[in-house]
Amino acid sequence: MWATCRELLPAGSVFAFLAEHRGRLFPAEMFADMYPSANGRPSMPPQILAAAITVQALHGLSDFETVQELRCDLRWKAACGLGLHDMAFDPSLLAYFRRRLARSTHPNRVFEAVREVVRATGVLKSKHRRALDSTVLDDAVATQDTVPQIIAAIRAVIREVPGAGQAAAVQCTAHDYTDPGKPKIAWNDAQARAALVDALVTDALRLLGHLPEQQLGQKAANAVGILALAAP
Repeated sequence: MWATCRELLPAGSVFAFLAEHRGRLFPAEMFADMYPSANGRPSMPPQILAAAITVQALHGLSDFETVQELRCDLRWKAACGLGLHDMAFDPSLLAYFRRRLARSTHPNRVFEAVREVVRATGVLKSKHRRALDSTVLDDAVATQDTVPQIIAAIRAVIREVPGAGQAAAVQCTAHDYTDPGKPKIAWNDAQARAALVDALVTDALRLLGHLPEQQLGQKAANAVGILALAAP
């Protein structure tokens, strides 16, 4: 796909970068531990799902919107490795993939690749937001205000995902997520800030790993995806 439409993809864009480097970023063996048996093989290759959630997060789309782009937009097809006539997949596969990823021994593997995409395409030049192909880079991928980002993402999952509140009550101990204020730490202490971020990321990963198995609606699935990307 990339070879046939190289001239059509915006130079320097995330679409062009993924189309050219997707195989290096998301090799098949990268996900071997997530599907250890023949019965566990995905109906859609995980490399495609990984690329899809990467572009999804950069554009702040729901699972349903992401699949619509994959079905209709040549840039998305090229970036994610779909053929021109491929009709993508059911949106629930994205939520299922994120849950399997969160429960794996290396839940950050895709998010580390997301950071590489951000660096390689130069979509962040400063702490300010910058337009990306007529959209705005979503705060779930990269922001200077990490603490509010993670807290907001955890709150969104608690609010949108049935049963997440009970899981959070047990698994999330770094902050009172019902408190609208910032955590009370010495904000001028770099070590205290780093310790807080580590604790919040731990809360996020624990919550992702203990969400009830269920079919998620669009808002809930999107909240889970944003939380996953907020905890690199």
